[in-house]
Amino acid sequence: MAIISTLLKKGIRLRESLEQEYSHPLELQRQELKKLLIHAAETEIGRKYDFGKILKSFRKGKDDFYEMYKSQVPIYDYNRIHEEWWHKLLEGKSNVTWPGPVRHFALSSGTSGATSKFIPITRDMVKAIRRTGVRQILSLSKYDLPASLLTKGILMLGGSTDLEFNGTYFSGDLSGITTGRLPIWFQRFYKPGKKISRSKNWGDKLDQIVEKAKSWDIGIIVGVPAWLQILIEKIIAHYQVENIHEIWPNLQIFVHGGVSFEPYKKGFEKLLGKPLLYLETYLASEGFLAFQALPNRKSMRLVLNNGIFHEFVPFTTENFDEDGNIKPDANTLKIDEIEVGKDYALLISTCAGAWRYLIGDVVRFVSKEESEIIITGRTKHFLSLCGEHLSVDNMNKAIELTAEEQDLNIREFTVIGVPHGTLFAHHWFIGLDAAIESKTLSDTIDKYLKVLNDDYAVERNHALRDVIVSVIPSSVFYDWLKAQGKEGGSYKFPRVLKGDKAANWQAFLTTRDIKL
Repeated sequence: MAIISTLLKKGIRLRESLEQEYSHPLELQRQELKKLLIHAAETEIGRKYDFGKILKSFRKGKDDFYEMYKSQVPIYDYNRIHEEWWHKLLEGKSNVTWPGPVRHFALSSGTSGATSKFIPITRDMVKAIRRTGVRQILSLSKYDLPASLLTKGILMLGGSTDLEFNGTYFSGDLSGITTGRLPIWFQRFYKPGKKISRSKNWGDKLDQIVEKAKSWDIGIIVGVPAWLQILIEKIIAHYQVENIHEIWPNLQIFVHGGVSFEPYKKGFEKLLGKPLLYLETYLASEGFLAFQALPNRKSMRLVLNNGIFHEFVPFTTENFDEDGNIKPDANTLKIDEIEVGKDYALLISTCAGAWRYLIGDVVRFVSKEESEIIITGRTKHFLSLCGEHLSVDNMNKAIELTAEEQDLNIREFTVIGVPHGTLFAHHWFIGLDAAIESKTLSDTIDKYLKVLNDDYAVERNHALRDVIVSVIPSSVFYDWLKAQGKEGGSYKFPRVLKGDKAANWQAFLTTRDIKL
């Protein structure tokens, strides 16, 4: 296996993975937080919150370090940490939340809160992301794969590596930042290569990849499901073949992340000549948090010893308001205090200078011993107009089951909560390139949601009076992203639209002569 043997020759070993496999999660996290605090003790934030005092508590009882950390450092969301600290980094100041200057910022997809978020990417974070990526590659040794697979090319469909520079810092999609800094040993496997990856025009980039596709021997594809599906459809149409395996016969693995793959799976598999192995990753703008480490599981293992300290906030009304904002007195837990089957919002402290930072994702543990999680939604991406508490996880599953029952390829969807007289309704927008009655879709989605969510079922008999479905071409979703400057890379369409984003979406649809 060329990639694995190359890694081993370079001296990169399984030590970190084995350390996590054979260590208690709390001990790993305890050591990780200590290292972060030591490293940042002399920064502005380290002096303000007296990281030195917190570090002294590590010599005391087992839990003293965490109680001290919670009491000294407040919880931050993006707006708060930006207003207090990160805006200084954009001005070029050093030693603010992490030692040294920050020269790179990842532009988030802006799926909640601010339209464009500038997330600091330090050299230490780039190294941490790279190390976790290596660990995921090495985990492939646990799968029954032919030795020839890891001699093949890896197509990584990401943002442009030609970053914006304003004289002080570079900014762009995280995938563009990290891809532009790939280690030399990896470049022999990487496609589409440096030249194409620099392209800022997403349409041109896809066309260039299509032109080159037949000359590449691709074994692994990496990217957001929607954009990879669009690319593969273009390749199939251009070469007039039945499926992608006629072009890439050795394609065996799809590494995906950023959004649930299940709603895409039915349509995606129509493009294949044989089954693929699907591997999920949890690579956010703030860090590489988890990856699928074990065969035959849909869960991901949190990375506990590589630059990130995790905290968990029970996702309940006691800790979050009705808009998904965390309350100042929210109860936070360390990793040994979580319970399997319950939903938690994530706080992270990282080697990029995030401290007790609410990343916005909601996860559920499926194994405490293995630190295995699934992502169930986002703190602000849920609907609860009248107590229905509808999560993104519920929505994804309902769409998956509806597509299966009606034999549909549902490419995209989003939901808006709307008034219905003096009560409420949910308005679904379904991206579908096939004819079907809206009433059939609304009835089927509604049926499955009642099974999946008891609160929803109750409210459908009371304040939630209707489920409205508008079927629109799937291309409209991607056109909207393009209009927002969020086409390609790691950008994805939000499953719930609220406030200004909902109004913007509805206004956009009227310009396309789509009736609401």
